Amino acid sequence: MTADKTLDAETIPHPIRERFPVILTLSLLGNIPANAKWKQNGVTIAGDHGQGDATNQLSLPFGLFVDDDQTVVIADYYNHRIMQWKNGDTTNGQVVTGGNGQGNGLHQLNHPTDILIDKETDSLIICDRMNRRVVRWSRRSDTTQGEILIDNIKCYGVAMDEQRYLYVSDIERHEVRRYQLGEKNGTLVAGGNGKGDGLNQLNFPTYLFVDRQRNVYVSDEQNHRVMKWNNGAKEGIVVAGGQGQGNALTQLSYPQGIFLDTLGTLYVADTWNHRVMRWTQGDKKQGTVIVDGNGEGAGANQFNGPVGLSCDRHGNLYVVDYNNARVQRFSIE
Repeated sequence: MTADKTLDAETIPHPIRERFPVILTLSLLGNIPANAKWKQNGVTIAGDHGQGDATNQLSLPFGLFVDDDQTVVIADYYNHRIMQWKNGDTTNGQVVTGGNGQGNGLHQLNHPTDILIDKETDSLIICDRMNRRVVRWSRRSDTTQGEILIDNIKCYGVAMDEQRYLYVSDIERHEVRRYQLGEKNGTLVAGGNGKGDGLNQLNFPTYLFVDRQRNVYVSDEQNHRVMKWNNGAKEGIVVAGGQGQGNALTQLSYPQGIFLDTLGTLYVADTWNHRVMRWTQGDKKQGTVIVDGNGEGAGANQFNGPVGLSCDRHGNLYVVDYNNARVQRFSIE
């Protein structure tokens, strides 16, 4: 592995020399017990047929979103498309957005990194990263192109709160903004004070989660920490990591996907430690490894760069295994 994990995607050759991860937010989360455990062998629900552009393949997948019926939508980054896998159909996915080659037409995507489902309009909201825009595509089967919601933004992660405000991370301005749908400028909710490691700063903010109080959780990738910005706050609180890059239980290494359960427990895709961690409320000093910890690899109990992270209403975990070009589900015991 090379030292710079956040090299801009324009310079990533294929197959990758620099590895570059991602994540997603959730809708209704299940009640996960405080003492929950997960099976350590994952089941592949998408991909795992090598990097490629067939409908049974993914190529450097990033973020994902799990719908209430366990349908999974995935940002298939290097194929410039969004793929959908229905629960139980692990053979082939369906191209639901893009898939028309790399480009900036309204019918195209260019290295999408994150995605969510807006149930109110039955549409997909996508961070179309290298086109510097956030786009919306209807999920109707006759849809052939999207519409631009926000442009001129080096977006990475997207999230939505219960009032349908949209939150977008910006890796160029090192900030997170909240938008009413249809609004172009947004309101600053995290960072925005330049690149840095102060409590009022972020350094390459990637994935987001927003709780019911509209507090924003940010994967602050280059600072190897997860930050919580309370609604209206001028600075954040470190809720995971922040002890430098490393593999101790107090540390993270380029964290990506995050979500919170109903108890307020934080789950983190600790990307370059090849593990998923959980940090309970009140214990900000160290987390516990809940999946993997078996080192980098392609086994059922291993990851090679876990990126996107989500769960379904039953508490099963879904992990985008970036370099293995697959999505793994870990069943709650």
